Amino acid sequence: MKPEALLFGVISRLSSQKGLDLLFAVMSTFVALGAQFALLLGAGDHDLEHAFSSAQSRHPGHISCVIGHDETLAHLIQGGVDALIIPSRFEPCGLTQLCALRYGALPIVARVGGLVDTIIDANEMALAARCATGIQFAPVDAEALKIALQRAAELFSDRSTWIRIQRNGMATDVSWRKPAQRYATLYRELVSEPAT
Repeated sequence: MKPEALLFGVISRLSSQKGLDLLFAVMSTFVALGAQFALLLGAGDHDLEHAFSSAQSRHPGHISCVIGHDETLAHLIQGGVDALIIPSRFEPCGLTQLCALRYGALPIVARVGGLVDTIIDANEMALAARCATGIQFAPVDAEALKIALQRAAELFSDRSTWIRIQRNGMATDVSWRKPAQRYATLYRELVSEPAT
């Protein structure tokens, strides 16, 4: 392990919905970037389990995987990685990216469902406005994911920008506080209106 190297992580079950086949397709990108990759998986596709285990054997020091979910290890990975990858093909809501924000791990997410709703892409405008919280990619394919990983490596090389994005994510309020206030206001307004 190289402490100064960019460390990517994934915590997911093995399924096509979660896009882990796309992740396997870009394994060589981690090595090419001089990055490291940690993977914690729940049960799932046995072919992918074997593929990730083989990648770990071929690239020791760059790729590590644990097959089987472990809640304590999941939190350690979220707290220890620089970026957490969520390449889901569809994701109605998603909690992994919200945990990543809280831990200061930049979420790298497919531009789908709840992922796109909760992560502000570190594009030129968001960086200038100082509001970026992660990286989005689309379409949901291996080439777009590879480009997102390369973008992450470029951002990581600019430490002040990277730290600002981390802080933006950690400061993001993903609680129900504001939506609950809006619902309470709406309900009060509805109750106070005379029946017709």
